[in-house]
Amino acid sequence: MSTIPFKAPEPDKASGQATIGKAVKINGQIYSKEDLYVDGDVEGTIELEKHRLTIGPNGKVRCNISAREVVILGNCQGNIDATEKLDVRKDARVVGDLKTARLLIEDGAYFKGSIDVVKPEPPNPVLSFPPRPQAMAAAATPANSHSAAMAGEFGEARG
Repeated sequence: MSTIPFKAPEPDKASGQATIGKAVKINGQIYSKEDLYVDGDVEGTIELEKHRLTIGPNGKVRCNISAREVVILGNCQGNIDATEKLDVRKDARVVGDLKTARLLIEDGAYFKGSIDVVKPEPPNPVLSFPPRPQAMAAAATPANSHSAAMAGEFGEARG
């Protein structure tokens, strides 16, 4: 038995993405917590809640896709929900409904479907600041005092 402690191999931090090669075919659901590059054939669903999906030039994807960012260089059929950005490159072919905050479709790309451009959700504020003294003073002033003054002016103008 060896006295050298076993150390599990660490994932490749340089690329930080998983890859489905062009000789791979997958039927089913893919859920990933890292970026994903698909150059093979995938049918089903792909979910990358806070990550980037790249469909390579050999990629053939027939899926509903949900990701932070999607880049398409190959063929994609299905609905795409990209919370931040969707990039359809010049030789790509996309058929489906798109929902994203930012969209780029290069000249030469084929697209058939609908587009829903939505505003990105603002980040939740970490700190809440107390109201400014000016805002507090305005809030303390009775709302009817100005109305009463206006009524007095109109009353005098009528008489």
